[in-house]
Amino acid sequence: MTSQIFSVETAESSDPSLSAPAFSPLYQQIKGLILQGLQSGEWKPGEGIPSEMELAARYRVSQGTVRKAIDELASNNLLVRRQGKGTFVATHAEQQVQYRFLKLMPDMGQPKRDGPAQRKIIDCKRFRANAEIGRALALRTGDAVLQVRRILSFGGAPTILEDLWLPGAPFKGLTAERLSDYHGPMYALFETEFGVRMVRAEEKIKAVVPDDAQCKLLEIKSHTPLLSVERTAFTYNDTPMELRRGFYVTADHHYHNVLN
Repeated sequence: MTSQIFSVETAESSDPSLSAPAFSPLYQQIKGLILQGLQSGEWKPGEGIPSEMELAARYRVSQGTVRKAIDELASNNLLVRRQGKGTFVATHAEQQVQYRFLKLMPDMGQPKRDGPAQRKIIDCKRFRANAEIGRALALRTGDAVLQVRRILSFGGAPTILEDLWLPGAPFKGLTAERLSDYHGPMYALFETEFGVRMVRAEEKIKAVVPDDAQCKLLEIKSHTPLLSVERTAFTYNDTPMELRRGFYVTADHHYHNVLN
């Protein structure tokens, strides 16, 4: 892996008045180099990365600079520090990471959610991407796409209806049977069997009225409001790997987020 360090880059412009040095802090450059290693698979989910001292020697910077880069990657849930053991590549199988994209929580006075939801796969099929799905997943119209529909239940009550669209090539071999048989987080399955790690997501949220099919699958009345959550999940290098549309029943739950 190339480990060239540049402290200052010059931004070129046809207008001399707009030319200015684009300063990149050294720790951010080290963070970028570590990300390159994660993206290339040099260090896989669950594996340890070299020590701060080894990385400092590798990149010819101070140990403090490496530590600051690792701190940022850990705060973004890309790395996990373990006291006395070192630093490891985060995985969605980690207890503190595995459900970080699922923000639906029980209301006050409702039984606390214990572990994963009960999951039921309704459908899993392959088709050709239309223009909308193609744009969302950075695919060409007509490229292979996998669509999954499932229901998540809490305490036996259907609570979330989800449709997922995945690019066909990276997820070749994914079937409804495989999804049903896997009892861990779906993103952990993507990591271990398909080498795809979701590192961040963007969401759009709004209230909607359910249609007849949603009422039937979620066992609700036609006037029940739903929370529509549309999520695009990205792997390294901001490559979109999943479009997900969920419809949430919030009679006994709320969408909880922490803003920093």
